[in-house]
Amino acid sequence: MPGYRVSAPPGRAGRLWLDRRLGTARQGAALLDRKLRVLAAELAGIEEAAVAAERDWRDAAVAAERSLLIAALAGGQRPIGLATPAGHAEVRIGVGVTIGVRHPAGGDVRPPAGPAPWAGAAVGRARTAHERALRAAVSAAVAAAAARIMRAEADTTRYRLHAIRDRLIPALELARDQILLAIDEEERGDGARLRRAAGGNR
Repeated sequence: MPGYRVSAPPGRAGRLWLDRRLGTARQGAALLDRKLRVLAAELAGIEEAAVAAERDWRDAAVAAERSLLIAALAGGQRPIGLATPAGHAEVRIGVGVTIGVRHPAGGDVRPPAGPAPWAGAAVGRARTAHERALRAAVSAAVAAAAARIMRAEADTTRYRLHAIRDRLIPALELARDQILLAIDEEERGDGARLRRAAGGNR
């Protein structure tokens, strides 16, 4: 098999050596197959959540833009500028583990202090809408990153399964068949020599 060259000891020792490695390879392939099935099921849910999170973020972004436009029309740009906080929002991303795979999970968003009361109701609503859009953006980014990491894990698992099941196991089986053939030929040769030796002693 391309990429796999099996060098086993000759004779019965080689057969035992190959049998052990075949057992290990088959067990590994079975474990990887089960992992891939679980990953596929988990990934379907994670990707669905990522699509929904992106949709929520886009809707929230549109709503935030609309609210800002309304605030600007109601009071002009000056109240918006004066009400804009000087600080920055803080975002903390959690870590989740799915079938042994670490990925981003959840996000805690802490916006800076709100506008002064005199900023007006329209500005307050715009700020609330933008905070909602920020939280939705963080959720969308976290969900997209989790989906990307889980997808990469599924691809890696699929590649390893293919390498073991479709390349390594056939190469080991071929090497074992060749050793069994050599053992059979050796036993036939030994039997023929014993028969000749027995015939010559009569």
